[in-house]
Amino acid sequence: MGRSATDDAEAVRRARAGDQDAYEVLVVRYTAPAHRAAYFFGAGSEAQDVVQDSFVKAYRALDRFRPGAEFRPWLLRIVANETRNAVRSRRRRGALAVRALAIPPPTPEPDIVVSADESRRELLAAIRALPERERLVVVCRYFLELSEDETAQTLGLPRGTVKSRSSRGLARLRERMRLPMSEEVPGA
Repeated sequence: MGRSATDDAEAVRRARAGDQDAYEVLVVRYTAPAHRAAYFFGAGSEAQDVVQDSFVKAYRALDRFRPGAEFRPWLLRIVANETRNAVRSRRRRGALAVRALAIPPPTPEPDIVVSADESRRELLAAIRALPERERLVVVCRYFLELSEDETAQTLGLPRGTVKSRSSRGLARLRERMRLPMSEEVPGA
């Protein structure tokens, strides 16, 4: 177990015992990765709310956290679930508003500009175009830099499924961006 995992285990143990400062250590450590995950999983402008809700749910569920498990994948699984809930809720609210008010659906909010660099915009567009199953795996593996095991834990998938979806997702990205198989995906 690495130093971070050891520190996380101690912070979880102390937070379970009621030490809110210990939980704050985990919040500070994992807010940025959780926010990136929420954004790339599809939360968009709701990413901050998703992250806050995820940390609250994680705190309330600390008694169900398995000793010896890694905190980051466990938290990111909560973030993935909260993002799915937020996206579903957004779609339902939009559909209800359209029916109730008989107005056209609102135009989507502009995405956060990741970079002025054209290749980054193309990469983000290509990632958004991936089927959700592959997009979630690619985001976990290459943007959140999770291992295959951590990705499997985060998404609740078998490791072999992570490998196959990652391979298919990268192949689709290469094809969409017209990269030869020998070139790496930019930013990956």
